[in-house]
Amino acid sequence: MSAIDLASARAHILAAIDRDATALRQLNADIHSHPETAYEEVYAHDALTAFLETRGFNVRRHTYGLDTSFEAELGGDTGPVVVICAEYDALPNIGHGCGHNLIATSSMAAFLGLAEAVKKTPGIAGRVRILGTPAEEGGGGKARLVEAGAFKDPDIVAAIMAHPMSLHGMKDGNHGIAGFKMVASHKTRVEFRGRGAHAGGDPWNGLNALDAAVAAYTSVSMLRQQIQTDERIHGVIEDGGTVPNVIPDYTRMNWYIRSPTAARADSLLARAKACFEAAALATGCSVKYIPTLPADCIRKRADLPRSPSEPHAVPSIHGGNEPTQSQGNVSHVVPSFHGVFGIPTAPNIPGHHPEFAKAAKTDEAHEEAIICARGLAMLGLRVLTESGISEGAKRDFHAS
Repeated sequence: MSAIDLASARAHILAAIDRDATALRQLNADIHSHPETAYEEVYAHDALTAFLETRGFNVRRHTYGLDTSFEAELGGDTGPVVVICAEYDALPNIGHGCGHNLIATSSMAAFLGLAEAVKKTPGIAGRVRILGTPAEEGGGGKARLVEAGAFKDPDIVAAIMAHPMSLHGMKDGNHGIAGFKMVASHKTRVEFRGRGAHAGGDPWNGLNALDAAVAAYTSVSMLRQQIQTDERIHGVIEDGGTVPNVIPDYTRMNWYIRSPTAARADSLLARAKACFEAAALATGCSVKYIPTLPADCIRKRADLPRSPSEPHAVPSIHGGNEPTQSQGNVSHVVPSFHGVFGIPTAPNIPGHHPEFAKAAKTDEAHEEAIICARGLAMLGLRVLTESGISEGAKRDFHAS
């Protein structure tokens, strides 16, 4: 077999992304202007799938039992598969405060570029697949996709994506992070049920579910003094009753419990549940848990060597500390890459902030997403054409 013309393949990647520059900018704006929360991403699902279909891709909609997931692929029937994950959900009341419109755009552009290289470069036997992954923000979308078999294809050699963050958080003038820490997380709603009564007339006949929620919150606040510095517990009262003169018979809280490893997150969850159950016992209420699928910590890979012939790859540094991201679940079933690219924001603006949502719609943020897309496509090309990359990742994956 003749050698693969990698220079030509890289040129195809760049040309494909540049050719759709205007359409990608519009896609980004459309998703940003229609923020949708977990499992409600109907507009984004339809916009992304229509975008692919108008470019000749055979798209599977509503995949793996999730109404807002999708999948498209280019390549032959066999050969190694690079999966590019796309997120597109938003936060309640904040919109795209985590910049998932940029993730969708970056992943789409990377898919278009890598697909063009696979299609037009003789000798590349692999396949490229884009997978729409809904409900990153609190819905455990990738965890459900893992359970449903989205990553069971034995030919998958890598699942890749990248996430935006504030550029001011980068060090030494870099615009991206290639290796960083993400934690494991349990997300659970806690329901307390008591007995209603007139707060002024016969309060002694009530069992106050709001007292249970307040006691639970206070207990967890005290527990925080005794947990490790790299652990987090945070929650809100979603339903605290209706009117002051009726003792609430029902309350609901929403809690996130995070720790660097799944084992430590399990242990911390058990300590938090002791607080919830003690609150129920003290107030005479019952307690019930409504868990979501947990997000796992990301498994670290060996460093990916960066080729000097890839000028369009995102500059990378190692380090940083990021919150939960369910690409961690994916990294426990297939070799994975989860990078970060920086976007310009005002100083001290983190993700999940209204000002970050505003920054995520700017031309400057879009350009960073496109630069990252070029890097992701180049990475996918290397995985498909350099056996040492995929084999090394596979060995590292199984060894760890």
